[in-house]
Amino acid sequence: MQTASVGVQGQVGAQVETGYDAYQELGTGDFLKLIIAELQNQDPMNPTDTSDMLNQFNQIREIASNDKLSDTLASVLLGQNISTASSLIGRLVEGMTEDNEKIIGQVDAVTVKDGEPQLLVAGQNVSLNNVLQIIDETLIESQDAGDETTEESTDETTEETTEETA
Repeated sequence: MQTASVGVQGQVGAQVETGYDAYQELGTGDFLKLIIAELQNQDPMNPTDTSDMLNQFNQIREIASNDKLSDTLASVLLGQNISTASSLIGRLVEGMTEDNEKIIGQVDAVTVKDGEPQLLVAGQNVSLNNVLQIIDETLIESQDAGDETTEESTDETTEETTEETA
């Protein structure tokens, strides 16, 4: 019996890693279509073992469950981040804007952009992830009060010295 050999001609170039994984886009529906096609095209004289089929259905359920769990966790995380961002309204923060500029100001509002909370600080958006510090205004007020007290005591000392020399 003669057999024909089949060859592939062409050039193989350098492999470039793109970070793209086509399997990530496959969903439960795609998996079901694949199994149905497999069942429709199986050899009637050698059908698929039922235990193999049950294993595949269990895999489908597991994949669907994992997808649902991932979606639920993403929703919980977004809710937690929105709650955290909302608690900063009225607070003084230091952060980085979208243009990588450092900004200090009071948080006026919170919005959600592309699934990520954004703080409105001095008219500019600051991502919650880009908040560098939350500043306690009472410390600033107490420092300002301390500066005023120091200035007042200096003025009183100057007045007392002037009165004594006179």
